[in-house]
Amino acid sequence: MSTIPLVMTATGPVPTAPATLLQNLINGVAATNPGYTANLPGGLIEDISSTDVGALTTIDQARVDAVNSVTPYGANAFVLAQLGTQFGLPQGTPTNGNVLVVLSGPSGYVFAPGFTVGDGTNQYALQDGGVIESSGQTSQLYAVATNSNIFAIPANTVTQIVTTLPEEYVDLITVTNPQAGTSAAGSESVQSYRSRVLQGGIVTSTGTPAYLKTLLEKVVGVQARLISVNQVTGGWQIICGGGDPYAVANAILQAVPDIATLQGSQLAINGMTNANPVVITTNLASGYANASTFVVAGASPSAFNGTYTVASVSGDTITTTTNGSGFGSYVSGAKFSPNPRNVSVSLFQNPNTYSILYVNPPQQIVTLSVTWNTTLTDFTSGTTVNQLAAPALQAYLNSIYAGQPINELAMTAVFQGAVSTIIDASNITTLEFSVEINGNPVSPTVGTSIIPSDPESYFFCSNTGVTVAQG
Repeated sequence: MSTIPLVMTATGPVPTAPATLLQNLINGVAATNPGYTANLPGGLIEDISSTDVGALTTIDQARVDAVNSVTPYGANAFVLAQLGTQFGLPQGTPTNGNVLVVLSGPSGYVFAPGFTVGDGTNQYALQDGGVIESSGQTSQLYAVATNSNIFAIPANTVTQIVTTLPEEYVDLITVTNPQAGTSAAGSESVQSYRSRVLQGGIVTSTGTPAYLKTLLEKVVGVQARLISVNQVTGGWQIICGGGDPYAVANAILQAVPDIATLQGSQLAINGMTNANPVVITTNLASGYANASTFVVAGASPSAFNGTYTVASVSGDTITTTTNGSGFGSYVSGAKFSPNPRNVSVSLFQNPNTYSILYVNPPQQIVTLSVTWNTTLTDFTSGTTVNQLAAPALQAYLNSIYAGQPINELAMTAVFQGAVSTIIDASNITTLEFSVEINGNPVSPTVGTSIIPSDPESYFFCSNTGVTVAQG
């Protein structure tokens, strides 16, 4: 059989035709016994070859069935269980007893999926893992019983740590279940398990950005529009707004294959004046507050290196309290420390400690003034137009994802859609937008309708941030 090629089609392997099996058999015998037809009667040769081809047909079909079984679609119970194990999906999860547990201890301690707790009789494995957050405890973590027996799970009974902890953490980490758990519902059906294994295969093929965004969106307090995963020089830059920093960092730890490639904010120093005081220009708004301090290192000339105190900030300009009159002309190389946009979190995942870096997006305050008009001489619903358009435009501005620009064409469509029940778009003869970001008037890039944003920040418009007037 090893010399008979497996016939593959778009739908999978198919049995080899009996005529092909027969010809391969004859060719194989002839190769080792050149004169066999002269030494054996034709009838005997026919009987032997027919019997052998029948056996080969059965073997070939078994080979086809074996190959077809290596897929969640047609796998037998054993192969399906092996595929599920590869994807980390034990059978019975949806039907076994389950309970929500809370672990307490030092912030930053990470619990991997499979971490096991118990009540003295039964044990429960965490399904997604978790981390102890700033509050000193985890969020409620979903744990599933490791056996399928039916039993009650009263509140505050799951209080034992089963998975071994590092010695220094044994007396620091505790667990409980604030609410009663759910008893088992019986055995999981093969159909249910097959569908979960299929889904597991799809998930494992998902790329880093999609997988990471999925995990970050599950963190309580994180807004989907404040998540951005960018490729930058040196690796990945992850922007995430909201949520507990330990929970955010844990999601990043679970999703990023190599945390050494994590890059922080791209905020950089463009220039420094050798004057009194030193004025620093940056490529992005720094986010420093008056009286805050930072260290500059790596500057050329080195006289610019040192600690600075902020006197005032305006856009991308920082006025310091330092006299730089004798520093010489700034060349390049200066870097901030700390970068106010970066968040650095230390996580302990037994037995290792990891430093996770991500960017907390700063907020950009947007105000918008809209002027519109119509040539309809008898139109009397201008006030209604104003009332309908303002909240719709505010919602648009507050829906823009971190790092993305304002699009005046999109605002036009939003305006027209919001007032379509009052006035047709063809009758709107004037529509002008005036935008301010952080109090500074801004205009679209020449030749476009796009108002660029800070690539690491997000827009926010208050309830009173949009004014609409007929004029």
